Formats: sequence, structure tokens, C-alpha cells
Amino acid sequence: MEANRTDDGKTFSAPETKLHFLDYWRIIRIRKTVILTVFLLVALTTTIVTFLLPESFSSTVQISIEPDLPDVDPRDRGSYMIRPIADPFFLQTEFKRIQSKPVLYRVIEELKLQEEWGRKYKQPGPIDRSRAYAILKGSIDVRQSHNTTLVDIQAYSDNKDEAATIANKVADVYKKVRDKTRSDLVEGGIVALRNQLAEMDRAVTNQQGEVNRLRKELKIADTESTANAPSPTLTQELFRQFSTAKLDAERNFLNATNLYASLVVLSHDDLKKAAPQLVVGENGLSELISQENSAMVKLTNLMAGPLGEANIEVKQVKATLAAIRTQIEDKLFGVTFGLKTSMEREKLNMNYYRTQLENAESYDRENYAKTRPYYEAKDDLAQRKTIRDSLAKNIIATEMELHTPRLGTVGVIEEAEANPVPVRPNKKLNIGLGLGIGLLIGIGLAFFIEYLDTSVKTIDDVERALQAPVLGVIPQNVGLLMEEGPESPHAEAYRVLRTNVLFSRKDPKLNTLTVVSGGAGEGKSTTIFNLATVFAQNGQRVLVVDSDLRRPSLHKYLRISNSLGLTNYLLKQNTMEEVVQTTSQTNLDFLPSGRLPSSSLGILSSMQMKELIRDVKRRYDFVFFDSPPIMGVSDASILASEVDMVLQVIQYRRYPQPMTIRAKQMIEKVGGNLLGIVLNNINVSQDENYYYYSGYYYDYYSKGEYADREKKEAAAAKGQEAKVEIKSKF
Repeated sequence: MEANRTDDGKTFSAPETKLHFLDYWRIIRIRKTVILTVFLLVALTTTIVTFLLPESFSSTVQISIEPDLPDVDPRDRGSYMIRPIADPFFLQTEFKRIQSKPVLYRVIEELKLQEEWGRKYKQPGPIDRSRAYAILKGSIDVRQSHNTTLVDIQAYSDNKDEAATIANKVADVYKKVRDKTRSDLVEGGIVALRNQLAEMDRAVTNQQGEVNRLRKELKIADTESTANAPSPTLTQELFRQFSTAKLDAERNFLNATNLYASLVVLSHDDLKKAAPQLVVGENGLSELISQENSAMVKLTNLMAGPLGEANIEVKQVKATLAAIRTQIEDKLFGVTFGLKTSMEREKLNMNYYRTQLENAESYDRENYAKTRPYYEAKDDLAQRKTIRDSLAKNIIATEMELHTPRLGTVGVIEEAEANPVPVRPNKKLNIGLGLGIGLLIGIGLAFFIEYLDTSVKTIDDVERALQAPVLGVIPQNVGLLMEEGPESPHAEAYRVLRTNVLFSRKDPKLNTLTVVSGGAGEGKSTTIFNLATVFAQNGQRVLVVDSDLRRPSLHKYLRISNSLGLTNYLLKQNTMEEVVQTTSQTNLDFLPSGRLPSSSLGILSSMQMKELIRDVKRRYDFVFFDSPPIMGVSDASILASEVDMVLQVIQYRRYPQPMTIRAKQMIEKVGGNLLGIVLNNINVSQDENYYYYSGYYYDYYSKGEYADREKKEAAAAKGQEAKVEIKSKF
């Protein structure tokens, strides 16, 4: 739901554009004339055409069609062939063959249909064969019998005997054509296979000579001639051993290289610390380092004693420490030298295995490239021999199949008989379809017309397009409330409008109002006069001003003269008291338009008009100004800018929405205070959506309840109005 904002800052929600089931029903009711007309035209046309169509008879022959399989398999795949399940593609193909020219041309010739139909269609001689083919093809229907593998050939004709004859003849000719086609195909296939076998024999002989030549030229041994490729130098087992040894050597070389590289970059102290952990089996180095540490501790303790350097044990410990360090240096040198030697040894092993493998692979590649033509020629020879043998077997099997006993591939299950009951036209079906299609076309046309109609149809259309609230909905055929009386069922719609106008005012002091419309004939004059009547019936002193100077009409409602009125006052020819007239409705006065001189077309924009508005605002509780269409002349725009409030009247299904939107924009452009929209001329009997806006529910209330409700409405309205002093009439 989208929230919209009115000119006074209030918000209202415009309904979403979703169609309800009742919206579709409303369109059907409104366009029922179109639907009924189209429905009757289509139904009547279908009925007439159905009874005018000539009668047609049909006869059906039922046949079975099976694939071309022999009863005994000549290829020794079994004593008896198993019949496959019917293939729909196979049946569709046979349907086309039944209706093909080779079959139907033969039917035409055997039944002499060219001469027969020439007489039938009153031709001077036989009809053309192509025309006879078209007629015959259009008169037969081929389809699969329901839930079976059988085929029905149905023929139509205006003669029941002719229909049966054609159906039987089509089945008979199709059977003959099918058998002959099969025999021709098999015999032609045998000839083609024999030609191919002769060519293949020559190809095998030539290829055998080429193989022998290459074997001799390349000096291939007898043991190798039976193989499909030359034997490799390395066996699979030897190749696997060499590959494993090469991978081990590469891994050992990589480990030795990484270990040597990590030790070389270390300092002397770091090397001494790391060597025992990195080099496996160097426990002696660890022991020497431990002895060195013990000697250093002992030397430190002796140096800290009272004798210091003079202690004879100091010299002995220093000598021992020097000897240990010499051994450590020798160990460290041995470790690095041993790692370097191990790395070089592993490198030699790795290169050795690599060389052996590369040499063997290189020799195998060269040997394969050298002997490749021989082995390729040998493979080609084997393939040619296989093809030759297969062709020979196919020739034998096909010849056996041609002479093998077989059941008929096409069999007549049930012959066609003359049917005395016509099948075309199907009167019940045709008339039923005509009724259904006519109804669908009528409804579709109604919705299409509704789609093309861009006029205002619903309150949702107004609020969505104009972004303004709907204050009142007026039904069709509304007369003057002054004549119908306050108890008129139409008065309720105007009382609702009056209440909404009072509650929509920003200030109770706003008491001048005009009603405008986009085009002529939308009911603005009737709306403003009846609205003024409702205000007067509620006790307010009301003045109605006919300010539509171009086409005044309000004086006709009251049946009074229009010779003296607004224009006379604005031209200062008469006073207010002279131009204002009383009416039969209590509290309601009327100011006619008067005659409009051609030299005073812009009189509504004069200062005199503004003074008149200020004057009547003080004299009356409410003043209503009638106006011309806002799209036609500038008078309506002038009035909209000068009065306190504006209502826009939109007639139901009259003008397109862009016109009503443009009218609203013109009101806002001149600064008019648009309270809302009045939707006029609603056909309540056709559209239930507007029923409760129309005031028809008044009949459900008693007169006493109605009087109480009127009093409550009057009290509520007066509570909303400002306390304005009511002055006496002139």
C-alpha cells in the first residue's frame, strides 16, 4: 500500500493495482452488451454454417504394420525372431508413406478416380491427377488405433459406398507397395554389397603386398612380425627398478644438498651446536662438547680461587681444554667433508640412472619411428580383412533373408464397410464449440475494450493517478435535491460529500468553494447546486453564484431569468441587493451570471470580483461558485485561485485519465486549494463496489433514525466550524 500526501499535508493510502475477482465480474457486467452481441453473432454464424455444410460419410479399415523382420533369423540369433514393441516413430513414418504419392497415385489409377470425380464435379473430362491427389489426400485420415499397435485408415466421402471402397483400396495398395519396396531394397542391397566385397578383396591384396615389402625393407624378424609394435629395450620390471633407483638417488641428493647448505652458512659456534642434531651418528661430537663444557666450568672455578693463575691445575685444565677443542674442530671438519662427499656420490648415482633411462627411451623412440610404417600397414591390413569378412557374412545373411519364409508385414484386420450415418458435420459439437468460442471471444473483446479505455473507472484509479482523496461518489440519474426533497435517496451521497468537505478544511473560516472539471458535461453544475442545497438544508446560509459566464445553466434549474446577475454587479450597473435572488429552499440564495458583453471577457479577474468574494464571505456561511471546464477557458483557473477551496468533478468512464490529471495540475499551478475529488455519474446497479457510497442504504433506516442522524451530523459540522457571526439578510 503506497502512502500519498494531499495538499494540506494529510496522507492517505492509494490501493495497490491488484485485480480482484469482483473487478473481473464488474467488467463483464459493464460490457455485457458487447459480450452478448459477439456471443450471439458467433453462435448464430456457427449454427447457420453447420446446417449449410454438406453431409459426409466415413469408413475405416484397420490394418497391422510390422517392421521388415523375417520369421526365422538367418544370422542364427535365435530360432524365432521376437517381435519388437511398436515404435511410434516407425508408425509415424508409415503414416506418411500411406499418404504418399506412390500409394495414392496408384489408388487413383486403379479406382479411376480422375474420371469418376470429373463426372462428380461436372467437369468436361477427367480432372487433373494432381488435383485428384489433393482431393484424395484430404479425404483420408491415418492414425493409430486407441491403446493398440494397429492403424486405422479412415476415408471420407459424400457417398458411403465410395468411402468404403477408397479405404479398402488404400490399404491394399499400401501392402503391395510395401512388399515391392522391400524386395527392391534387398536385391539392390545385395548388388551393392557384392561390389563392395570385390573392391575390398583388391584392397586386401594390395595392402598385403605393401606389408611384405616393408617387412623385408626394414629387416623385421619373424618373431616381431606377429606383434603390433616393436619390443622395448627395457622390460616393464627393469624400467620400474631403474625408475625407483633414480627417484631414490634424486631424493638422497636433495636431502644431502639441503643439509650441507644449511651447515655451511652457520658460524663456528652455531655449527658446533647444530651438528649433533643434524648429522646422524655423531655421538662422539656431543661427548666432546660435553667434556669441553665441563673443562671450562672447572677452569672458571680454579681461576676464581685464591691462587688464580698460579694454581698448577689451571695449566693442566687449559692443556686439556685445548686438546678437546682440537678434537672438536677435527670432528666438525669431518662432518662437513663427509656431507659434501655424500652429496657428490648421490649426484653421480642420480645422473647414472637418468642417463640409462634416457638412452633406453631414445633408442625405443628411434626404433619405433623406423618401424612405424610397417606396423601401421599391418594394422590397416587387419582392418581391411575384418571389413571384407563382415561384408561376406552380410551377403550370405541377406540372400538367406530374401528367401526366408515370412508373415506379411501389412495385414488387414478389419475391412471397411459402408456406414449409413453421416459423420460430418457434427452438429452438436459444432454448435457447442460455437457457443463456447463466441462466449470467449465476447469476454476477450470486452476486456480488450476495457484495457483500451483509459477513463476513470474506480476510486482506486482516481487516487492512484491523481494522488488525491475521493471525497464523494455520486450515482447516476441524480436530479435536483431541491425538487426531490431532503429524504431523497440521492441526498445521502451529497451529505457524505458535505461531511468530507467540512472535515477536509484547514480552517473553519474557509467558506468559499468552486467545483471544476476537466471537460464539459461531467456534472459540475449539478454537483455544486445539490451540494449547496444540502448545506442549506442543514441550516447554513448559502449563496450559489453562477460564475460560468460562457454557458450559464444554474438559472435553468430554478426557472428564473438570467438577464440580471453577476456581470451587472461587476460592471457596477447594479448593487448586490438587486442581483441576488432568493429561492424556494430556505437559507439558499442565488446569484445568476447575467449577460456577458463581448468586451468584458476577463471580468472575473477584475478587482471588483475580488471585492465581491470578500463581501459574500462576510454575508454567508458558505458561498459556492459554478465555473466552466478548466481545460476550455481561463475563467475556472481564475476562480480556483481566488476562492478558499476547490473540488474537482470527474465523470465515470467519460474522459481519459491524462485529461483529468492535467486538470488537477492546472488547479495546483494557479495555487488552488484542492480538497479532493468527486466521482460522478456512477452506475450503482452495474458496479457493487460503489453501492455503499451511493446512499442507497438510507432505505434501511426509519425516518426517525434518519432525523436523529441528521441532527447529529449538523452538531458535528457546527463543532468543526469557527464561531462566525451570522448577519441578517440584506
